[in-house]
Amino acid sequence: MKRPRRPLFLGRIPYRRRRLRDAARLLPVAGVFLMILPILWTPADGGQRLLSSDVIWFFLTWAVLILLAAALAPGLAKPDETRPGEASGDEEEG
Repeated sequence: MKRPRRPLFLGRIPYRRRRLRDAARLLPVAGVFLMILPILWTPADGGQRLLSSDVIWFFLTWAVLILLAAALAPGLAKPDETRPGEASGDEEEG
């Protein structure tokens, strides 16, 4: 007996939850890039740069990353809901 085929397109809620998880996975990568960014701001003439602006950039980036993580957290706390009788995708097909 054949299993019923899963729909080609995802529902709106699971799709948004997956994109939310993708955004949460991308947040540390973006954070590392933003923390390293002041290193690329060296002056072209080889002069000295102000470290105070780098420190301000670091703490502003850190605060923004915390706020973004706090904004993403409530959506990540909800478990994925599967329809009754539908496999969760973790089981092997056989």
